[in-house]
Amino acid sequence: MLVTPTLHFYGQCEEAIGLYQQAFGLQMNYLLHYADADPQDWNFSLTSEQRNYVYHAEAFIGKQRIMLADEIGRQAPGNTALFLTVTFETDDQVKLAYETLKESGSIIHPLHSTTYSSCMASVVDKFGFRWGLMTEQSTE
Repeated sequence: MLVTPTLHFYGQCEEAIGLYQQAFGLQMNYLLHYADADPQDWNFSLTSEQRNYVYHAEAFIGKQRIMLADEIGRQAPGNTALFLTVTFETDDQVKLAYETLKESGSIIHPLHSTTYSSCMASVVDKFGFRWGLMTEQSTE
């Protein structure tokens, strides 16, 4: 089995891809818009705007594969109890991701060091996804 985190948006998927490229160096592997997919995959009509939404995207944060897509229809309630933790090599990488994601987002835990990490933080980005950011090094 393989578990692949999948992030769903409501028309902002491409904007999120740009944000995650800045924060994590996200590498795109595949991007398919609704306009380029087989319309038999869904049972509803698309507006001209929705035809430009992302139907399915695959990318990598480091070696971790993730998927991203734009939902069409009713928005699901958010939940920040589940979040993705990204472990960086350096404190500076954590700080860059933190500064990028906190813009128009909210801070759960500001940058700080802990017993197990020289630099960590937790933020909810502007799309409602919670991210844990950390190094594995401690200051001890």
